Amino acid sequence: MQTESLDRFTGLSGLRKWLPFAVAVITVAITALLLPRVLPRYGQEVPQYTLTLEECSGTLTILYDNNPYEESCLPEWGFSCLVELEDKTILFDTGGDSEAFAHNINALGVEITEIDCIVLSHEHWDHVGGIDIVLDANPGVSVYLPETFPFHIKSNIRVKGATVVETSDATVICEGVATTRVLDANPDEQALIINTPFGLILVTGCSHPGVENLARDALNLTGGEICLAVGGFHLGGATRTQLGLLVEEMKELGVLKIAPTHCSGDLARQVFREGYGDDCLDVGVGFSMGF
Repeated sequence: MQTESLDRFTGLSGLRKWLPFAVAVITVAITALLLPRVLPRYGQEVPQYTLTLEECSGTLTILYDNNPYEESCLPEWGFSCLVELEDKTILFDTGGDSEAFAHNINALGVEITEIDCIVLSHEHWDHVGGIDIVLDANPGVSVYLPETFPFHIKSNIRVKGATVVETSDATVICEGVATTRVLDANPDEQALIINTPFGLILVTGCSHPGVENLARDALNLTGGEICLAVGGFHLGGATRTQLGLLVEEMKELGVLKIAPTHCSGDLARQVFREGYGDDCLDVGVGFSMGF
């Protein structure tokens, strides 16, 4: 007598047939849940609110930029700004031409000896060109730079007597200020995060990794809201369509005000002005604001 398989009555035959596929699907789903989230384009783990920054007040002044603003300053290609807090003075980038940098510092009444530290966004000449002006007058500063900086730049800073602090993760500069992580680009780059009573100020050098990615990183690190993104956005070759999409993305990220300068390009400034209206600030060398 033919014996029916128990599988026929219990459905195990069909289950056995599909079991490997089901296991594979479940494995993929579990793996997706366990894997860290990643930043678009760069494949880096996204931190979740790992920075706690105190609110701070002070001023931000653009010392070097190719866009004119203050008549006494020289507009030259590059970027630098000074963040002055009650107990800390931070120089972010140092422009390109050392003579123009020195001129603007003098024109704006900046005391080099009062600078406590320098944060360099990335290694390009138009952001590191004036560093010797500061180091010669104030060799005791600390210089925060991405660890992938060329050896000769790091060596020169050390020879001048300054302390090199190499960064890859987000790094706290003082209670209210930190860097973003160093994001993968060509070259690698970090931005500055300032926590103010109005929200976060994000200061970018050139935004080679994408200003939207630097903004997203700042948000993921702090859980805060960006009240202003200011600096170079590296958009000189972008089309109007691409710029329009970026404006929408920055708005979706909750960036309240925007101040594109340096390598952002005239078209980008125009499109951001159209998209943000009065919340797009016209800035340039010599611009200063309190927070």
